[in-house]
Amino acid sequence: MRNFSNKFFMLAAVGLFIFSAMTVSAQDMKKKGKADIVDTAVAAGQFKTLAAALTAADLISTLKGDGPFTVFAPTDEAFAKLPAGTVENLLKPENKEKLKAILLYHVVSGKVPASKVAGLNGKEVKTVQGGMLKVDTSNGVKVNSSTVVKTDIKAKNGIIHVIDTVLIPE
Repeated sequence: MRNFSNKFFMLAAVGLFIFSAMTVSAQDMKKKGKADIVDTAVAAGQFKTLAAALTAADLISTLKGDGPFTVFAPTDEAFAKLPAGTVENLLKPENKEKLKAILLYHVVSGKVPASKVAGLNGKEVKTVQGGMLKVDTSNGVKVNSSTVVKTDIKAKNGIIHVIDTVLIPE
């Protein structure tokens, strides 16, 4: 019985060591921009609603793809600003195409770091959805009516800029 107990503890210790090594390496990958846009956003912890919406719209595999993409990512607080029931309604299967259009309106093809966004003052950029986003850098950075609150979160397939308001295509 003692031999079994020693083997069990030894296996548990080895398992714990391997798990710790994997966790550190996953954290290091995210810090160095080696995780994709979806995994980077999920790890940040402030994009739970966005992740649920991407899942409902079947866009996870798209944003895990090669890219590169620039995503203007609304936080959970940004989604909470929408009128009551809006998010729940958009997450329904019958509204999948509308949700997809809204989410793709937050995505621009290519990597557009903050240094390039600054040079776009007064210009419009085309989204993957097909609509245009107006950039205003005269007082901070605004994309349409949304303020960019954090920039240049690097991912292996693009860049995330955090915004405070959900962008709705016209």
